[in-house]
Amino acid sequence: MPHAFATSVLHITTGTTETITDLTAECEQFLTRNAASGDGLLNIFVPHATAGIAILETGSGSDDDLLATLHTLLPADSRWQHRHGSPGHGRDHVLPALVPPHATLPVIGGRLELGTWQSVCLVDTNVDNSDRQVRLSFLGQ
Repeated sequence: MPHAFATSVLHITTGTTETITDLTAECEQFLTRNAASGDGLLNIFVPHATAGIAILETGSGSDDDLLATLHTLLPADSRWQHRHGSPGHGRDHVLPALVPPHATLPVIGGRLELGTWQSVCLVDTNVDNSDRQVRLSFLGQ
């Protein structure tokens, strides 16, 4: 029987380079354990000031395109008021305004309702902190 509410925390190591990490399989495994064949919502939340959650196609270059776009919009230079950490680290603190730290997605019949090419991804441009947590929460019936 599915739970009305279930939550779990993923521990992700992103490394020392800017990354986009596909979390879709982890989300599906969480739903298998907690949603059974129920309907509801999956909330994905990253409690960090320098990371976000994006829904995008991966593996065809779109993930690299997103990182390139973020480099254009948020250059790693000395323009930022927030100056601790690596040069340009202030831009990492602006990232969540463009790539929010959360996403809420429909779950139908216990399965994540994504489009054919959509994946749930952690976007992390902060090379100073490679240890990330991602909270998955299912609310449904």
